[in-house]
Amino acid sequence: MNIFVIMKRTFDTEEKIQIENGEVVEDGAEFIINPYDEYAVEEAIQLKEEHGGEVTVVSVGDEETEKQIRTALAMGADKGVLIEDEEIDGADTFTVQELLKAYFKEQEVDIILGGNIAVDGGSGQIGPRLADQLGINYVTSVTDLKIEDGTAKIEKDAEGDQIMIEVPLPVLITAQQGLNEPRYPSLPGIMKAKKKPLETLDLDDLDLDEEDVEPKTKTVDRYLPPEKQAGRKLEGELDEQVAELVSLLKNEAKVI
Repeated sequence: MNIFVIMKRTFDTEEKIQIENGEVVEDGAEFIINPYDEYAVEEAIQLKEEHGGEVTVVSVGDEETEKQIRTALAMGADKGVLIEDEEIDGADTFTVQELLKAYFKEQEVDIILGGNIAVDGGSGQIGPRLADQLGINYVTSVTDLKIEDGTAKIEKDAEGDQIMIEVPLPVLITAQQGLNEPRYPSLPGIMKAKKKPLETLDLDDLDLDEEDVEPKTKTVDRYLPPEKQAGRKLEGELDEQVAELVSLLKNEAKVI
């Protein structure tokens, strides 16, 4: 099987985000594989172990993204591909979609896996948009996956319920929490990962111009949410508390 994983580099979920002059401060910050993409990497490796084939991890980012690709290789993926976006100012979901489309249109694909969302942007758009551009089936929020006779048998999370779906390959699926338990890279795996192939591509390699991937959106500002105010305890008789609550909601919170 030709198995691919689309993966993103994100801030460590334990990292405290800092913003200066409207920009996220990355100096000294820790980065990881997007946690939902870890489920995709693990599922890809399990599919390879069961059906044979090759797992290729593909990521769009700068040269620092190599570290997260190497982590996926240490987990058990076979090859890595880094599509550099450093030439593109303000790359958005459209940019990433177009870069991935240009890469995948030259590949023979059985299955593409990715995370349901990225913990930084949270749009959940890249997988479905890529599948649409490639003209293949896709299913999101997958919690169970079996491949039998060229068909993907899928269990999908649907707002607390489960839906069973069968679709023919090729297919793109996005992984939801609960699909599996991602493995930790072993020491032998880390050593082997250093020798596994990692290809770096740019716009020229993908036969693209900057105009082809120019972002469709513009970030006007970035800011942290306001700090939560201390709670307020109402005292007195019940009717007095109700009257004070109504007054607070009307005059301070201005929600009624």
